[in-house]
Amino acid sequence: MTGWRMILATMVLVVFVSSSLGAVQRFEKPHSRASSTCSATETKQSAHADTNRVALVIGNFNYPDAETPLAQTGNDACALASALGKDGFDVDLVQNATRNDMQRAIERLKAKVQHDSIVMIYFGGYAVQSVGQNYLIPVDAKIWDEQDVRHVGVSVDWLFAGLKGSGAHVRLAVIDVSRRNPYERRFRSYSHGLAPIQADENALILTSEPPGAVADDSDGSHSPLITALLHELGSSNRSVEEIFERTRLEVARTTQNQQHPTVSSSLTDDVKLGPATASSGQNTSLDRRS
Repeated sequence: MTGWRMILATMVLVVFVSSSLGAVQRFEKPHSRASSTCSATETKQSAHADTNRVALVIGNFNYPDAETPLAQTGNDACALASALGKDGFDVDLVQNATRNDMQRAIERLKAKVQHDSIVMIYFGGYAVQSVGQNYLIPVDAKIWDEQDVRHVGVSVDWLFAGLKGSGAHVRLAVIDVSRRNPYERRFRSYSHGLAPIQADENALILTSEPPGAVADDSDGSHSPLITALLHELGSSNRSVEEIFERTRLEVARTTQNQQHPTVSSSLTDDVKLGPATASSGQNTSLDRRS
């Protein structure tokens, strides 16, 4: 009788352990992880780099809480870093950044800023708005309520204010985050998109959707926003305001008005971007407007 009891107890233990492991697997559901296609040659800086042109490119695409990776974001970051490097920018490319990674990268960027610097920032990934402010989400974020957003996210306002305080003369930003994210569903019925972002003095900001709107990721290796921006950057030497505006219109056209990027500008200088600027080897990309 004792032997049967031992066998029965063993069977119960096996069933309990198997069930527990299954529950853990369901709670921490593994998914395929996207990998970057960047190479050293793709992100190489131009030999005619302008020391007053610095860029930070952050592409976060492997979020553990997301059902699938943001494959386009990794490709977008690599391609944009390459384009900016060819255009004479000193580019710092950071992918799948934790909060500490993002803060260190921002401090590196501010340390490079000089008088008359043109600074470009790109962030691709997830963002959440809270109390009228936008927070860029690192890949190690643990968000269960709205308070967590403000605690673990990187404030867009704080980022821009820090760049202005560091002496950056012109601040350019491309924020590609207006997508449904896995965090807001935990404390909201739907994704709110971004809160309004107003460009402060001598700044220009391109976002992938208007405030309060979200867009579904499309097919293809690159997002519609970066596809259009790369085309405009590579076509000819133009003012950055024209490049951003043409990008906005092209995205609306190619998505059949399903996506409407927005441009916020307070530029007082005429900033030129494009192949001609990089190949000149001179700092002719910044002209004062009368």
